[in-house]
Amino acid sequence: MRFIIDVLLTGLAVFLGAYILPSSAVSVAGFGWAVLAGLIIAVVNATIGTLLRFFTLPLNILTLGLISFIITVLMVQLTSYFMGSKFEVANFWWAAVFAIIVALIQMLLGRIFGAKKRD
Repeated sequence: MRFIIDVLLTGLAVFLGAYILPSSAVSVAGFGWAVLAGLIIAVVNATIGTLLRFFTLPLNILTLGLISFIITVLMVQLTSYFMGSKFEVANFWWAAVFAIIVALIQMLLGRIFGAKKRD
């Protein structure tokens, strides 16, 4: 059940992030497509992103995590490529802004709808 809630909240974050940015920068066809985009971003980040982070670990340490952020932005662009016109990101810079906005929205939604602490 928690996984479904997390997927829906990620979809909401993607949808709101696309809504905040100009449609020429980031566009999503609807909430359902935003949920799918969030799911694909999570999957490619967990697979390809993890592999890239492993191979770039020394450089990531030197740049204090900047490489991880760049990999996340590239995973957003890869998702845009996979989804075609249903989820589009104009370029690398808009993908970077989008990734920051989605991360902030996810943090806010996590605070609002986060799991209750168990005693």
